[in-house]
Amino acid sequence: MEILIEKTKETYYEALQASSIGWHECNNSYEPFVKYYLGIVLKAYKEFESRVEHLKHKNLSKPDRIKAVIDQKVGKITKKEIMDFCPDISKVTVERTLTDLVKKGYIAKVGAGPATGYVRI
Repeated sequence: MEILIEKTKETYYEALQASSIGWHECNNSYEPFVKYYLGIVLKAYKEFESRVEHLKHKNLSKPDRIKAVIDQKVGKITKKEIMDFCPDISKVTVERTLTDLVKKGYIAKVGAGPATGYVRI
């Protein structure tokens, strides 16, 4: 959660400031900070959920897990996103699986270089 707060520190300080208005007069509202912090908790939960999503597919082979990640994604997915979802799968295995799925016509490669992504056909 500290990382998420660090990434949004401007908003964090704005929420603190908004919650402090009228503090000396005992007329402040904690609502801006509570809303900010609940947003951080929700974002942390969603990130955690996406990180453990691959555990549902723990009985699948690594290529099948990669395919399952692709199936769950709407639109383009990058190699980096796949590696983030499956941190225990090597880059070589991800690349090999993507190449194989492109050859089989299951996905299509779009873009080039760092912007390369894959879409389900």
